[in-house]
Amino acid sequence: MIELKPFAALGGADHGWLKAKHHFSFASYYDPSNMGHGALRVWNDDEIAPNTGFPAHPHRNMEIITYVREGAITHQDSLGNKGRTEAGDVQVMSAGSGIRHSEYNLEPTTTRIFQIWIEPTTDGGQPTWGAKPFPKSDRSGKLVTLASGFADDADALPIRAKARVLGTTLKAGETAEYAADKARHLYLVPAAGSVEVNGVRVNARDGAAIRDEATLKITALEDSELVLVDAA
Repeated sequence: MIELKPFAALGGADHGWLKAKHHFSFASYYDPSNMGHGALRVWNDDEIAPNTGFPAHPHRNMEIITYVREGAITHQDSLGNKGRTEAGDVQVMSAGSGIRHSEYNLEPTTTRIFQIWIEPTTDGGQPTWGAKPFPKSDRSGKLVTLASGFADDADALPIRAKARVLGTTLKAGETAEYAADKARHLYLVPAAGSVEVNGVRVNARDGAAIRDEATLKITALEDSELVLVDAA
């Protein structure tokens, strides 16, 4: 079963410095029938104006993955971590028992990100932060695990959830496949381009909520970049 969530129908807000679209209920956008997809709680599509951002604010008991589509985001937190994550790279914050952080676009151009929140398997624990480059050339034509709570995914950024965040770039006509557990919740969003997923067309920034599919066959209808979450 694949439920399409067209980009134009997503909730959202325009704060001037921040243009946000919400795949699930978030902040002032509230829909009790759209509170998440399994353990996936938030998928925000954010455009952040130059030299603006989110001032220091708290989080707890959430795995927060930031996928940078264009530009770069600069992170600072109450643990003393500082870092700049640029397009193609990924950062992960395990909020654990509690952390404060800020996220700013210090670049001269708009930064565009996906921010993905996944509920952890257990609450509490020491908060952590990390970032890693994932060159798009290394994931051309194949799904690469970017963040994972499974020990076998040694090259991925660690998260405290039985989930995976994967990414790929596909040239027009290329196909990637993913073996899915039918009991799990999958969510796919093209950052650019358009794809066909088991016969369903998914355009740039649309969401596809997937259940009860044993295999995903993803075919690029044009040059595409996409992110897939596999969660409990």
